[in-house]
Amino acid sequence: MSETTTQTYRVGVTDDDDVILHWAAITDTGHRRDNNQDAYLAEFPLFVVADGMGGHAGGEIASQSTIARLQEIVDGGTVATATIEKALELAVADIASHPDTTDEGTGTTLTGVFFDAAMDEPRWVSLNIGDSRVYLLRDERLVQVTTDHSVVQELISSGRLSPEEADGHPYSNVITRAVGASELTPPDYLGIEVLDGDRFVICSDGLTKELTDYGIQHFLREESDPAKAVDAMLAAALENGGRDNVTLIIVKVERTGGAVSADDAETAKISTIDESSSTPE
Repeated sequence: MSETTTQTYRVGVTDDDDVILHWAAITDTGHRRDNNQDAYLAEFPLFVVADGMGGHAGGEIASQSTIARLQEIVDGGTVATATIEKALELAVADIASHPDTTDEGTGTTLTGVFFDAAMDEPRWVSLNIGDSRVYLLRDERLVQVTTDHSVVQELISSGRLSPEEADGHPYSNVITRAVGASELTPPDYLGIEVLDGDRFVICSDGLTKELTDYGIQHFLREESDPAKAVDAMLAAALENGGRDNVTLIIVKVERTGGAVSADDAETAKISTIDESSSTPE
């Protein structure tokens, strides 16, 4: 099994309020792929997953080029929506000019969160292009924060397809936005309050192909430690087939004081799990 990376980071908000972040990340080729076209970056304040696509080495080029450009803005200490979009523009140019990019379909998804301390009250900002996902476990309920940019999601949103029909749909792998397209569309963003006890799961679809949302929620509840949780989810995804590369990051939030209460939080709940309707898988 691939090696899990872990880290803890403390952010001072006020004299009596710190945010302590614990995170773990892992990526695995899976059972059916010859190479790993996923890449990730888990370094404060940015936590993102990129799932590459394209023939030959195209997917690896796209995901790694994107992560490399984002690493530059982390190293420069200027992670914000404007710098992220500039980095993505540079990544698109890198992908297009790479000598091994031969497939016009070369590109990558990108999803994740970054910690934004530029305002008086810190917040998370999620970002998304494609069908990799960010989930949030808050008050023991799992929420899908991001909305997939995919043909299937468009059909669901228009009422022409039910969520239950989506998994087996012939266009289930067709995405409508990617980094690497000739004209970059900026990510979708969502601001999220920083609450004590929150846990984020950032993952490629190699995880969600093998684990339902209920399964993800189950492992988060079973394992409060991010490292143990990522290991358990990866093991389950591989046991369930491992049909694709699998990459995931879990970020756990502790806040020592001055936190917004869960009752006051206004995070958009795009797809909340109804626990009474199913059991974990």
